[in-house]
Amino acid sequence: MSRRCELTGVGPMVGHIVSHSNVKTKRRYLPNLQDVTLASDALAQGFRLRIAVAALRSVDHNGGLDNFILKADENKMSDRARKIRSKIKTALAA
Repeated sequence: MSRRCELTGVGPMVGHIVSHSNVKTKRRYLPNLQDVTLASDALAQGFRLRIAVAALRSVDHNGGLDNFILKADENKMSDRARKIRSKIKTALAA
Protein backbone atom coordinates (compact mmCIF):
# COMPACT_ATOMS: atom_id res chain seq x y z
CA MET A 1 0.00 0.00 0.00
CA SER A 2 1.50 3.29 -1.08
CA ARG A 3 1.75 6.16 1.36
CA ARG A 4 -0.20 8.58 -0.81
CA CYS A 5 -3.45 10.44 -0.20
CA GLU A 6 -6.20 9.23 -2.55
CA LEU A 7 -7.80 12.67 -2.92
CA THR A 8 -4.91 15.14 -2.96
CA GLY A 9 -1.95 12.97 -4.00
CA VAL A 10 0.18 14.07 -1.04
CA GLY A 11 3.07 11.66 -0.50
CA PRO A 12 6.28 11.34 1.49
CA MET A 13 8.75 14.23 1.47
CA VAL A 14 12.50 14.15 2.09
CA GLY A 15 14.39 16.34 4.51
CA HIS A 16 17.17 16.36 7.09
CA ILE A 17 17.50 15.74 10.78
CA VAL A 18 19.98 18.40 11.95
CA SER A 19 21.91 17.61 15.11
CA HIS A 20 23.40 20.05 17.59
CA SER A 21 26.74 19.78 15.77
CA ASN A 22 24.93 20.61 12.49
CA VAL A 23 25.38 17.10 11.05
CA LYS A 24 22.60 16.46 8.54
CA THR A 25 21.05 13.01 8.23
CA LYS A 26 18.43 12.21 5.59
CA ARG A 27 14.93 11.29 6.71
CA ARG A 28 11.43 10.91 5.27
CA TYR A 29 8.43 12.94 6.36
CA LEU A 30 5.35 10.75 5.93
CA PRO A 31 1.84 12.21 5.53
CA ASN A 32 -0.68 11.61 8.30
CA LEU A 33 -2.88 9.11 6.45
CA GLN A 34 -6.09 7.78 7.96
CA ASP A 35 -8.68 5.29 6.76
CA VAL A 36 -12.00 7.14 6.73
CA THR A 37 -15.46 6.56 5.35
CA LEU A 38 -16.82 9.62 3.56
CA ALA A 39 -20.50 9.87 2.64
CA SER A 40 -21.64 11.10 -0.75
CA ASP A 41 -24.91 13.03 -0.71
CA ALA A 42 -25.52 12.59 -4.44
CA LEU A 43 -25.08 8.81 -4.35
CA ALA A 44 -26.39 8.23 -0.79
CA GLN A 45 -23.44 5.92 -0.22
CA GLY A 46 -20.27 5.82 1.88
CA PHE A 47 -16.78 5.39 0.40
CA ARG A 48 -13.80 4.10 2.35
CA LEU A 49 -10.70 6.10 1.44
CA ARG A 50 -7.15 6.47 2.75
CA ILE A 51 -6.61 10.22 2.92
CA ALA A 52 -4.41 12.73 4.73
CA VAL A 53 -5.90 14.53 7.73
CA ALA A 54 -5.28 17.86 5.97
CA ALA A 55 -7.44 16.61 3.07
CA LEU A 56 -10.14 15.58 5.55
CA ARG A 57 -10.20 19.15 6.89
CA SER A 58 -10.43 20.43 3.31
CA VAL A 59 -13.36 18.09 2.60
CA ASP A 60 -15.17 19.47 5.66
CA HIS A 61 -14.34 23.04 4.67
CA ASN A 62 -15.74 22.57 1.14
CA GLY A 63 -19.01 21.12 2.39
CA GLY A 64 -18.57 17.39 1.92
CA LEU A 65 -17.12 14.82 -0.40
CA ASP A 66 -19.23 15.80 -3.44
CA ASN A 67 -18.19 19.46 -3.50
CA PHE A 68 -14.53 18.70 -2.77
CA ILE A 69 -14.12 15.95 -5.34
CA LEU A 70 -15.73 18.04 -8.10
CA LYS A 71 -13.40 21.00 -7.42
CA ALA A 72 -10.20 18.99 -6.88
CA ASP A 73 -7.56 18.34 -9.53
CA GLU A 74 -8.33 15.04 -11.23
CA ASN A 75 -4.67 14.39 -12.13
CA LYS A 76 -3.66 14.11 -8.46
CA MET A 77 -6.44 11.69 -7.48
CA SER A 78 -6.15 7.93 -7.33
CA ASP A 79 -8.03 5.74 -9.79
CA ARG A 80 -10.67 4.92 -7.16
CA ALA A 81 -11.28 8.60 -6.50
CA ARG A 82 -11.62 9.29 -10.24
CA LYS A 83 -14.27 6.57 -10.49
CA ILE A 84 -16.14 8.07 -7.54
CA ARG A 85 -15.91 11.49 -9.20
CA SER A 86 -17.42 10.21 -12.45
CA LYS A 87 -20.25 8.48 -10.55
CA ILE A 88 -21.03 11.72 -8.69
CA LYS A 89 -20.99 13.71 -11.94
CA THR A 90 -23.45 11.34 -13.62
CA ALA A 91 -25.71 11.33 -10.56
CA LEU A 92 -25.78 15.13 -10.41
CA ALA A 93 -26.40 15.42 -14.17
CA ALA A 94 -29.45 13.15 -13.95
